Amino acid sequence: MGNMKIGFDNNTYVTLQSEKIATRIAQFNNKLYLEFGGKLFDDNHAARVLPGFLPDSKLKMLLKLKEQLEIVIVISADSIEKNKIRGDHGITYDQELLRLIDAFRSLDFYVSSVVISRYSAQNAADKFRQKLTSLGIKSYLHYDIEAYPSNVERIVSDEGFGKNDFIETTKPLVVITAPGGGSGKMAACLSQLYHEHKRGIPAGYAKFETFPIWNKPLRHPVNLAYEAATADLDDINMIDSFHLEAYGIQAITYNRDAEVFPVLSAIFEKILGYCPYKSPTDMGVNMVGAAIIDDDICQNAAKQEILRRTYQAQYDLKNDRVNKDIIQKLELLMQQAMVTKEDRKVVSASLLRQEVTGHPAAAIELKSGEIVTGKTSDLLGAMAAALLNSLKILAGIDHEQLLVSPKSIQPIQILKTNYLGSINPRLHTDEILIALSTSASEDPAARLALEQLPKLNGCEAHSTVIMSPVDENIIRRLGLNLTCEPVYETKRLFHK
Repeated sequence: MGNMKIGFDNNTYVTLQSEKIATRIAQFNNKLYLEFGGKLFDDNHAARVLPGFLPDSKLKMLLKLKEQLEIVIVISADSIEKNKIRGDHGITYDQELLRLIDAFRSLDFYVSSVVISRYSAQNAADKFRQKLTSLGIKSYLHYDIEAYPSNVERIVSDEGFGKNDFIETTKPLVVITAPGGGSGKMAACLSQLYHEHKRGIPAGYAKFETFPIWNKPLRHPVNLAYEAATADLDDINMIDSFHLEAYGIQAITYNRDAEVFPVLSAIFEKILGYCPYKSPTDMGVNMVGAAIIDDDICQNAAKQEILRRTYQAQYDLKNDRVNKDIIQKLELLMQQAMVTKEDRKVVSASLLRQEVTGHPAAAIELKSGEIVTGKTSDLLGAMAAALLNSLKILAGIDHEQLLVSPKSIQPIQILKTNYLGSINPRLHTDEILIALSTSASEDPAARLALEQLPKLNGCEAHSTVIMSPVDENIIRRLGLNLTCEPVYETKRLFHK
């Protein structure tokens, strides 16, 4: 973690959350559908807003239960149709689904099938289903239900859940996960409860929750950051009125859980004759709040996340991926969290550098709090320069010392412009890293600089222009939290 301040005790969390899951499986002794809120594999959002949370925490818990569980992944036909993109990996939901299956299999988890939800004969969904079949992956179709989630009678009938395919499962614990939010995980779980009941099996349902944190205030920055992360889904945190009524305790849930709770309650009553939960909060297994050890650190980290999400949305608006409403919502969240763009230090540092040089600039904030900038030059793009400058500081190398000689940069520039048809002769971040690696075989300083790369994981970065996809990809793969001003470097109409 370098000098990063810790606000969250991961070990406490893993222990408490595992115990809670075990209790829940015992409560529904033969079959539990466990919906996973948030990402199961690498919850980078949680790691950013709860410093100390390890992205694979959820996985560690499931590894303890590996023998008794199987995984079902739900993807919405709409997400396939719209080529919806995961912000952190920069890949579409359908690609992310395949990546998840590979990742689970590499750890020996049993992924039994895929559910395509909200299916209405979309062409892209049909093609994706054919692809799954060719890869030997079982898939099922779940349909849009009219008046979901309000018309309980219709939902809990042969016209509602009854029309959905029954997902064949064999293990006592079925983990329902998805490549991203709004995929239809809960509806898939409820549909299964209905079908299991018709087969005489009293299955149970619970929800593995991370956000919102039910026992933190409604306007706590970590809860606001969750709203920012799901701004495109119209998720709104709210006080759980069911919980308040049942226990006299204020707890935080979010609108979709609150809306669907009466449905869930009605389904349970039809299945078990009673509902085991008195509120949406009861359904959740969420011990995150109990593992926060420094609330101020987590609040500050969450404020930064809200800023990053706002920048990302402005970038997406520029590329016609989102509408203006989302920007307005995020700006409102910034006000509620009492945070402004001035609170993101890399922004002002890079803009100042751009003002001084008259060219695009970039800034990186190291874990020590030191801000390193990079300017555009004949040889290097701004982010490539900021990257090199950061590695020098981390390695204790003098700023004036050349790690990559201009002589070795020039042949790469000739290759790019003369032979590969590139207009821009400057080296991208991937190219400067390859050049640095080549220098490292002869030059101990270059080798030392290269060894500092892991220390950039979790650092903040900002560019005064939209970066090329190549640069963006490398910066994200190095684990930097990147934002950029929503402007292109050139006035060209086509950007690749």
